Amino acid sequence: MASSDVHVRICEQEILKYDLEIKALIQDITECTGPQSKLTELNAEVKKSFHNLRLRIQDLEQMALEQDKESDKQAMISQVEGHRKQMLSNQTVWRKANLASKLSIDNMEKQALLNGTDSAVRQRKMTKEGLAQTTSDITENLMSISRMMAQQVQQSEETMTSLATSSRTIQETNDEFKTMTGTIQLGRKLITKYNRRELTDKLLIFLALALFLATVLYILKKRLFPFL
Repeated sequence: MASSDVHVRICEQEILKYDLEIKALIQDITECTGPQSKLTELNAEVKKSFHNLRLRIQDLEQMALEQDKESDKQAMISQVEGHRKQMLSNQTVWRKANLASKLSIDNMEKQALLNGTDSAVRQRKMTKEGLAQTTSDITENLMSISRMMAQQVQQSEETMTSLATSSRTIQETNDEFKTMTGTIQLGRKLITKYNRRELTDKLLIFLALALFLATVLYILKKRLFPFL
């Protein structure tokens, strides 16, 4: 059980690491002003991080299904669903940032070809202002997602604490049951011993009574029928 908990914690830490990597790469894509090759490299890194994140979420789901307790299983499945929702949200933000960056780079390249160097500089300035607004919006979205993630982490910690408390309670109850079982067995042995003692006492009383009656009969025979 302890080894399983360690594997779960390691898996959770790796999921968090890949999630933060994806957020940082999305921020880089948002701020990318070209060329297209740079944007392509950033997207390749994002895809790789998403692939790793998806694998680790699947590993966590498999560990959840292998849990013996239904309560542990449901708690971990809930965490898996939370991570999947977070991943889908990151994918949505990534697509928006990627589209905005592509449009910005395309516009800058077109304006540079049509208007020359001066026009290209002015267009780049205007594009940067638009990108600044887009960056602000995406940053706000990322902050909102981070807060949601923090809440999920806190809920996970509370769930782990609750599970630990429940485990200690069950262990204490099991110890009490063992103590009660020992007491009951001891009582059973004492009752059996007393029952045997009672049977022995009854047998001795019966033998004494038989001896007494035999003695009385013998005396009566000698007194009443001396000739027999």
